Amino acid sequence: MSGGIGTAGEVGAGRIGLVVGAVTAVQAFVTLAMLALATLAPVAVPDFGLSPEAVGYQVSLIYVAAALSSAMAGALTQRFGAGSMSLAALGLSTAGLAALTTGSLAVAAIGSLMIGAGYGVTNPAASLLLYRAAPAARRNLVFSIKQTGVPLGGALAGLALPGLASAFGWPGALLAAAALGLVVAGMVLPQRAAWDTGRQPVPVSLGAVIGTLGHVIRSPGLRPVAGIAFCYAAMQLCLMTFTVTFLVRDLGWPLVTAGAVLAGMQLAGAVGRVGWGGLADRIGKGAPILVAIGLISAAMAIAMAWLDASTPPVLVVLVLGVFAVTAIGWNGVFLAEVARLSGADAVSRNTGAVMSFTFTGVVIGPALFAILHGALGSYGATFALAAVVPVAGALFMALTRAQPRNPDARSG
Repeated sequence: MSGGIGTAGEVGAGRIGLVVGAVTAVQAFVTLAMLALATLAPVAVPDFGLSPEAVGYQVSLIYVAAALSSAMAGALTQRFGAGSMSLAALGLSTAGLAALTTGSLAVAAIGSLMIGAGYGVTNPAASLLLYRAAPAARRNLVFSIKQTGVPLGGALAGLALPGLASAFGWPGALLAAAALGLVVAGMVLPQRAAWDTGRQPVPVSLGAVIGTLGHVIRSPGLRPVAGIAFCYAAMQLCLMTFTVTFLVRDLGWPLVTAGAVLAGMQLAGAVGRVGWGGLADRIGKGAPILVAIGLISAAMAIAMAWLDASTPPVLVVLVLGVFAVTAIGWNGVFLAEVARLSGADAVSRNTGAVMSFTFTGVVIGPALFAILHGALGSYGATFALAAVVPVAGALFMALTRAQPRNPDARSG
């Protein structure tokens, strides 16, 4: 066990591609697992005796587990290593997908908790690896490339799962997705020993977790980043969770077509992540980019209220595409900002703590969206009302913008 966590850029240039590729693949798979049931909601959720919009509660359950596991994941990463925690994320998500196929509501709930626990430990481990690998001048771009795993995983869900469900039933589609987790684990396993270097015997306790969360709340730099993440994550997951059902129920589109649109949105989000990250590196600031993303996202959410079955498909796709570039495109700049404010010794711990706020926003977002839809009866109107959320995040960041780094480069 070595005595330090490592410094930025310590991974050789020849290894950066391997690190980025592997952590992106892990992110893509855990995202696929998280979105799998939501993507198949119109055909799968009724088999549990529920209406399709109830999938919002399943997504919230996933993120309850993600919020709890993320709060501990920073310390777990420091103690056991980034490689081991990446494998743990894959194992939990794979097992969770298998549990969903049973058709039992209770077993599916347990599986959802497992998927959430796996999702929650992913980013602290990846942030430590990327902080070691990425030069500071390219950090936003490198973190954003890794975060393309989220829309790529969503795109894979939208493209592959509806077709697989049509051919083999929705349980067969989920089992095929679980098999992919084993493939990604085979990619990561050979790197485990190298990625586990720098482990430290840090405590993994409730007191340590509360201390780190308290540091985020008190920190003048991390607090606005946590606030914006809470708001933006809520909007992002509402978009990813309810788009397919919106297109099927409100606009009358076929499920496979709606799934293909969702896949295209995820790809647009991936392009957005890389573009926003490159722009943030170019201007040398992440905060203004995050503010702009929130305002554009809110405008697109409002535009959703004007889409109906008579709207030309090209206009629907245009609105959803711009919505995706923003609402799905913010995460890499956000994580790079957390890393900038943290430093090497605290990056995994602070990432885990800030991601807890992200996941808390996601827990509230889809569940509140489902409640509001029940009252309004229209997905478009519900999206428009939800526009207040990214506006609040953008204003919070604009009014309390963090100054250049430190005193936040500590774990609390």
